[in-house]
Amino acid sequence: MGMEKSFEQLSASLLYCNKCGQAMPVRERLLLVLPDGDLYDYSCQRCGSSVGSRTVKSEPPASDGFPRLVRGL
Repeated sequence: MGMEKSFEQLSASLLYCNKCGQAMPVRERLLLVLPDGDLYDYSCQRCGSSVGSRTVKSEPPASDGFPRLVRGL
């Protein structure tokens, strides 16, 4: 018996901020669009310092070279 996926992506809403000394709400911002995925930065909503990052892997291109998914901001 295998486990089912319960979600596709996970996004942080609170992360620990060293400047503020506690878990704070964060703002996610797209930094770079890379060939293998998109790089996002998380910044503290109170002081604006960077508290983390994540890379969202993109799907490999289709055999005809055209992307199958168009991502919006």
